[in-house]
Amino acid sequence: MAQTPSATWPALPYAEWRDTAATLHLWLQIVGKIALVQRPWVNHSWHVALRVTARGIGTGLIPHAAGSFQIDFDFVEHCLLLNVIDGRTIQLPLQPQPTSRFYRDVMNSLSSLGVPVKIHTLPNELPDPIPFDVDETHRAYDAESVNRYWRVLVLTQSVFEDFRARFIGKCSPVHYFWGSADLAVTRFSGRTAPPHPGGVPHLPDWVAREAYSHEVSSAGFWAGGEQYPEACFYSYAYPEPPGYAAARVGPVGAHYSDALREFVLPYEAARRAASPASAVMEFLQSTYEAAANLGKWPRAELEGPRRP
Repeated sequence: MAQTPSATWPALPYAEWRDTAATLHLWLQIVGKIALVQRPWVNHSWHVALRVTARGIGTGLIPHAAGSFQIDFDFVEHCLLLNVIDGRTIQLPLQPQPTSRFYRDVMNSLSSLGVPVKIHTLPNELPDPIPFDVDETHRAYDAESVNRYWRVLVLTQSVFEDFRARFIGKCSPVHYFWGSADLAVTRFSGRTAPPHPGGVPHLPDWVAREAYSHEVSSAGFWAGGEQYPEACFYSYAYPEPPGYAAARVGPVGAHYSDALREFVLPYEAARRAASPASAVMEFLQSTYEAAANLGKWPRAELEGPRRP
């Protein structure tokens, strides 16, 4: 695994960009929902996820009857790029502005490009959401904080890809879920799971039940929120096997959160480690082993030798 000097993992204190993080989350939901309504359904909602790119976060190619297109957040030049396969493009600035204006500009741009799309305007997975088209509250955009967030995602992506490559069973891509605003990777045991109880705010229960139709060990990175106001790496098992919360995991600083019902490694603890990449990998591996061993996963069938 490539080692990354700790100096390249930037600080990301949630309190300093809280308002920007909340606004960016909504803008990512708008773009994510555009991809959602245009793509056929893929198991575990993998079709809705965005991907980290060399300059930000993007949708990849989105099918449309009038011509496929793509939307990319550029967190270097701080603009939104809408590109149609016939070469036409529109660039919108990422700057402080109401979410309603961002929504209107994106939708109008798609229409002017000949690829109109309609989405459900109520945000998902958030308590007390404001519809995008009337949201005048969320308007913050601090470019420097957004750039730091993207750089953390790039570094995290590299470690997650390495972790994913060590598993030969069914495993998700490393992808960004705009509903919860986290970069995630999920391993599957191959066995079905009991029906998920649902209850995720503003998310149909059937979506949660399909997402967790099979036994998983899932890990990710989250920039923080009202429930846990700190950037962190997380890992959980569904269903959670007996003894999981008491399992010993690493590195120093990792712990089980009773409130979140998952293991947490604060980002700052990983960032300050001698090798942040190694610290994150230890967290991923040790929490997976806790889930797999206590859940009696057929590990010999799921893990194989690494290729050069």
